[in-house]
Amino acid sequence: MSDDPKTLVSTTWLAQHLKDPDLRVLDASWYLPTDGRDPKAEYDAAHIPGARFFDIDEIADHRSDLPHMAPPVEKFMSRMRAMGVGDGHQVVIYDGAGLLSAARVWWLFRLMGQENVAVLDGGFPKWQAEDLPIEDMPPVIRDRHMTVRFQNHLVRDVTQVSAASKLKDPQIVDARAAARFRGDAPEPREGLRAGHVPGSRNLPFTELLNDDKTMKSPDACRAVFETAGVDLGKPIITSCGSGVTAAILALALERMGHTQWSLYDGSWAEWGMFPTVPVATGDA
Repeated sequence: MSDDPKTLVSTTWLAQHLKDPDLRVLDASWYLPTDGRDPKAEYDAAHIPGARFFDIDEIADHRSDLPHMAPPVEKFMSRMRAMGVGDGHQVVIYDGAGLLSAARVWWLFRLMGQENVAVLDGGFPKWQAEDLPIEDMPPVIRDRHMTVRFQNHLVRDVTQVSAASKLKDPQIVDARAAARFRGDAPEPREGLRAGHVPGSRNLPFTELLNDDKTMKSPDACRAVFETAGVDLGKPIITSCGSGVTAAILALALERMGHTQWSLYDGSWAEWGMFPTVPVATGDA
């Protein structure tokens, strides 16, 4: 793959840059409750040298009942200062699944106007498989100020998605598994209706990944979007269960050079709960 410090970098790239003074590595591991994994405990036991732990459920908007919604700007800034992440840093984010929640944190940094941020392709599993260095020591942290410029165009709410659903513009692309999209499988969160936003297309995020959880090439990703019936000449809103895997679609679009994308932060956790918005079932 070609390394891009603004989207995706390889384990080889990170190993070569690990000692750069302005590099900051974040472990953004997160799992569904059904996975039975504790990301913080796993981080404490082993992580990439110098990595800080980024808790997407804590660095979130706790005024909302929805899971891990994007935090207020002030909260993001204060948490990043406390983690020693700020202006002038190159940030690399990884997770313990290969490529899952790291893309969500990449999107969050982009939402806050940060450009020099990339996801580690293949994540911690690939890093470990290549016998690259790990440690169990907490990093030494020095405060660093971060200048935030919130990017409104990268996030969408239920009202904007409802309008897009009616107008068929922008296109809505859902990253959930096909059975959940069709409404054939139950949602992992209680109290949600099954199905999808009317008019949306289904592109399970797994179709953008190789067997080793690295991301397919931009050309291969482009073909996946086109096969799913997505017009890459038009704007796209990405969605999923709770705004995590939707960011994998956003990351792929950005790598492909498609910059007219935004993410539905509430995703199905919000839409499936709202009694006043319509739900479609079956294929798109």
